[in-house]
Amino acid sequence: MSISARDWTERYAAALGVPAPTEEEVTTLLAAAGVAAHAAERTAAPVTCWLAASAGVTPTEALAAAERLAAALPEAP
Repeated sequence: MSISARDWTERYAAALGVPAPTEEEVTTLLAAAGVAAHAAERTAAPVTCWLAASAGVTPTEALAAAERLAAALPEAP
């Protein structure tokens, strides 16, 4: 049996002893993951989110950093 992403997130946050992200935070994190996945390989997305969490930045800061990095990358041939 599977559960919704929201249920999973809330349960996982509780298991880690941290508050679950708000819907706005989830949307922003998914946007940061999307930037990473489109600028690099798809596997960059979850690692980007992990790095943001490790750095202690907000989802908004994580998205801004991802967008800056993607904009600075050279165009693909």
